[in-house]
Order: sequence, then structure tokens, then C-alpha cells
Amino acid sequence: MTVTTAKWTIEDYHHMIAAGILSGRQVELLNGEIIDRVPEEEYHAYSSDEAGEYLIYLLGDRAKIRQAKPITLPQSSSEPEPDIAVVQRLGRDYRQHHPYPENIFWLIEYSNSSLNKDLEVKSKIYAAANISEYWVINLQTAQLIVFRVPTAEGYQSQSTLTQGEINPLAFPDVAVSIKRLIGD
Repeated sequence: MTVTTAKWTIEDYHHMIAAGILSGRQVELLNGEIIDRVPEEEYHAYSSDEAGEYLIYLLGDRAKIRQAKPITLPQSSSEPEPDIAVVQRLGRDYRQHHPYPENIFWLIEYSNSSLNKDLEVKSKIYAAANISEYWVINLQTAQLIVFRVPTAEGYQSQSTLTQGEINPLAFPDVAVSIKRLIGD
């Protein structure tokens, strides 16, 4: 006997949200599957919130910083909620849709207990969506893991940093302090 898992579309997922089926549940849609999100611990919440404020200061009007809000990746039937999405400023357009891949400069996830999902599952989803840059803050080791050069199979470049500064691909003139991102 073959077991088949039902895959959900983004439209199905939105209907479930609108109908209240997922009310009170912390979930996200990844590759057509509804996945529970781990609640944020204090260190995770503090670090991602501080980093969001820091990026708002650094980027000003050049980008919108969305914290723990959905993005829509139609080609993979995914609607993840990254801790930080650095996106184009489209104003009221976001009343009609979450940011699409072409609206995203880069994404950041803060990881502790969700590290495997963020490094393995989400990195492949983001690369397949052609998101040029994806950062994972490993809260266990105080490291920034940088993914670049997306392909359909995953990112071709991965580096790990613990100090200094990094210049995002979308804003090469902006120096981001790794210490400030990690929350030290």
C-alpha cells in the first residue's frame, strides 16, 4: 500500500486561514505542507527584534524590514514566515499580497531548535525561488551562515562568519555588523 500526503496550494492555505481552521496555530506552508512553527524563546525574540531595528536604521527608506511576516513563493507552494525579510518598499501593494521572490532583497532566520529546518528545508525553498541571499543566525554557536548563488538545487555558496561586517548583495555599500545581528 502506498501512502500519499495531501499537498496544499497557497490558495488552499489562504482559504483555511480565512475560515479560521488554523486559528491559534503557529504554522507556515512549506512545499505544500502545513508545518508547525516552534514558539520563539526569549533569546530568539530579543535577537531578531534588535536586528530588525538595526536594519531599519541602516537601510532607512531603501528597503522595508518585515519581521515574522509571510512571504509568498508560488513555485514551491510555500508561504514561510522568516524572522526578517528585507523587501522592496511597495506600500499598499502589500495589502493585496505578501512579498514575492522578485520583491525580496534577502531573508534572515534566527535558529535554535529549528536549525535543521532552516539550513536544509528553507534554504532549498529559498534558493529554488531565486532569492539571492539568505542568512541564518545560529543562536547555539553565535554564527552567521550566509547562503548565496541560488540554483534550483540549492545555494552554491555557503560561508560561516562570527565577527566583522558583511555587505548584503543588494546593498554593497552597507556594512552590517555581525555582532549586532547575532545579538551580542
